[in-house]
Amino acid sequence: MTKIKFGTDGWRAIVGQDFTRVNVELVAKAVAKYVYETYGIEKEIIIGYDPRNMADVFSKLTAEIIADYGFKVSYSSKVIPTPVLAYCAKHRNACAVMFTASHNPPEYLGIKFIPDYAGPATKDITDKLEENIVLVESGKWEMESFRKNLPFTSVDFSQEYYEHLETLIDFEKIKNANINIIFDGLYSASIGYFDTLLKNHGIKFDSMHMVHDVNFGGGMPEPKPKYMTELIEKIKSLKNTVGFANDGDADRFGVINENGEYVTPNEIIAILLKHLKENKKLSGCLVKTVGASLMLDKVAEKTGVNVVETAVGFKHVGQAMRENDCLIGGEESGGLSIKGHIPEKDGLLANLLVLEAMAYWNKSLVEIQKELKEFVGCEFVNDRVDFKLNDRSEIETVTNKIAQIKSACGMDLVKTDQKDGIKVYFGNDSWVLARPSGTEPLLRIYFESGSQSKLEELKKEILEKIK
Repeated sequence: MTKIKFGTDGWRAIVGQDFTRVNVELVAKAVAKYVYETYGIEKEIIIGYDPRNMADVFSKLTAEIIADYGFKVSYSSKVIPTPVLAYCAKHRNACAVMFTASHNPPEYLGIKFIPDYAGPATKDITDKLEENIVLVESGKWEMESFRKNLPFTSVDFSQEYYEHLETLIDFEKIKNANINIIFDGLYSASIGYFDTLLKNHGIKFDSMHMVHDVNFGGGMPEPKPKYMTELIEKIKSLKNTVGFANDGDADRFGVINENGEYVTPNEIIAILLKHLKENKKLSGCLVKTVGASLMLDKVAEKTGVNVVETAVGFKHVGQAMRENDCLIGGEESGGLSIKGHIPEKDGLLANLLVLEAMAYWNKSLVEIQKELKEFVGCEFVNDRVDFKLNDRSEIETVTNKIAQIKSACGMDLVKTDQKDGIKVYFGNDSWVLARPSGTEPLLRIYFESGSQSKLEELKKEILEKIK
């Protein structure tokens, strides 16, 4: 039996190995079964794909299979970012199937199922999809088509999304701020969308890497400093210029300030929380993951915003956003969304919100970062270590060791949290979080403290104690 597993953000596998025509057909039929049994045959299903190898081919195959069952299927006429497809699912009251492997290496492809609430599918839904896959593969289920060979319709979804962003972003304010912008397309799905939004509103910008490439220019489709070296060097050679990029399917963001420095997602979320509260006078809570910085808690406290904390993964953030009156939800790996949008991370929106914040405050990003640190009153420095184990049976042993630590670096244990792995807090500015990988025999161990030297000391002591 094929082991197709939906992780925190869909099923992903290497094209030609596990990501094959046979397995894609299984997933397509499993989705059709789920939608039919949950919503009925009248539910529209929209399908899109990012620039990855074979994404267009497999997505079209899926559109044909699902349409043949009798569903109304609308198929993206071009490469589309995940957040654009997700928004259109909400706008059309449809379910969506997105072909992407997000920021994974180029040889990977994946499938995300997006319910009509426009956020990541929760575990109960992905469990049902996996059950359906087993039934379909074993021949124990086959849904008769209501209408054979119903054709799918090709659709350009972009305008629906653009019109929605008009209600969220003050483009005129950004235009009048005359910010020097470089957009690094990073060969990703944001090409033809982020640049188009800027052009449509007369916002000037320079750009680079503006072609879709299945190999992502020989790098990785991830907006982190080591994959944005050309953008960083270009910004350093210029004056008063900021840079923006997105990952492969444009649901994550990457921001470079005027000094050519990477601005961490924690800082961006904190800045935007402050911007939405102070400048746009919006209300609601902050949703953050257990792996996000205490800086966010400090900003929330000082701006009178309640905090809802979730397990790591945007499916948890998205669910909490749906269940609460949420102003902004974000995660430390570079995903966020806001009130009035969708409970799915949107890198295009994030980049636009940073420009809007700069325009409202009429300040450089470097100045805004400096003021953020002054506002918080202290500094928070983060790191993550992948702690490799011999096998998964050792995970519990190591997490138990962490749970038993009563002090570190002269700081007493303050509290312990077990909503996702084990998290221990020391003093007033330090914590350690250990979470098991879902696929490998390793623990992802996150650290935070009040300075770089203190962080290094904390890492050294904790790692010594769990060896």
